[in-house]
Amino acid sequence: MMTRSVRRTRRTLQVAGASVAALLALSACSSSDDSSSAKTKSDTSSAATPKLSGSITVFAAASLQESFTTLKADFEKAHPGTKVNFSFGGSDTLAAQITGGAPADVFAAASPKTMAIVTAKSDAVGTPATFVRNQLEIATLPGNPDKISSLKDLTKSSLKVVLCDKTVPCGAAAQKALDASKLKLTPVSYEEDVKSALNKVVLKEADAAVVYKTDVKAAGSKVEGVEFPESANAINDYPIALLKDAPNPAVAKAFIALVQSAEGQQVLNQAGFLKP
Repeated sequence: MMTRSVRRTRRTLQVAGASVAALLALSACSSSDDSSSAKTKSDTSSAATPKLSGSITVFAAASLQESFTTLKADFEKAHPGTKVNFSFGGSDTLAAQITGGAPADVFAAASPKTMAIVTAKSDAVGTPATFVRNQLEIATLPGNPDKISSLKDLTKSSLKVVLCDKTVPCGAAAQKALDASKLKLTPVSYEEDVKSALNKVVLKEADAAVVYKTDVKAAGSKVEGVEFPESANAINDYPIALLKDAPNPAVAKAFIALVQSAEGQQVLNQAGFLKP
C-alpha cells in the first residue's frame, strides 16, 4: 500500500520532470531561432559583399610603378582569385591608347590635363579623384660630381641634361618651373616618360635629369637627388578613375578603394608621394 508521502514525492518528481522538459524544448527552440537568425545575417552579409574574382588591367603613370606593384601584391593576397595587370608609361600615351579603344579597367594619370583627354571622350565613370601629388627633383650622378645645386646650374653648356617630353606631365612640370625662373634649357634629349629620363642618368648617358622625387627615391644609390625651390610651383596632382568600358568593374572599384585607403596612402607616402 502506497503511503501519502511516497505519492507526494512521485507527484513532485513528475511536475519537476515536466518543467525540465518544457525548459529544454524552449531552449532548443530559442537556439534554433538564434541559429536561423545568425544564418540569415550571414547570408545577407555574404550577399552584400560578394567574393571578388578575375583580372583587371590598370593603365598607370610610369612614376607609380614601384608603389602600385606593392599594392598589387597586397590586393591579390587580400582577394585570392584576383589578378592585377599593369601598363605603365607616359600618361599622354596611355590616355591616347584608352581613347583609341585599348581595353583597361582603371586609369591613374600623373596630371589632370592627361586625365582630361580621357574624360573629354566620356571614357571615365564619374569624376576622377586626386589620390596623391608629386614634386620634381634633379637626379644627378652618384656623389653629384658636377656640384649641381640649383635649377640654374642645369643651363651650363658643359652639362648633358635630360628632360621628359613636354607632353608628359613630368616634362610639362619641368617646363613650368623653368619658365617661372626665366631659364632656358636645351636638353640632349626629351624622353617619353619619367623612368626613361631617369635611366639616362643611371646609365651615365646624362649628367642630370629633372624627374620626380619618387623616382629619385626609388633609384636609391644609383643617383643623387637635388631639391630646388621652383619645384614647389609645379607640383602635379595624380587623378584615378574607373573606365567606362571596364571588363571587370567590381575588382576595379576595389583596387581604386585600396589606392585611396589608409593602407594605400601609407605605401604611396613611403615612396615619396605627397598627400592629395
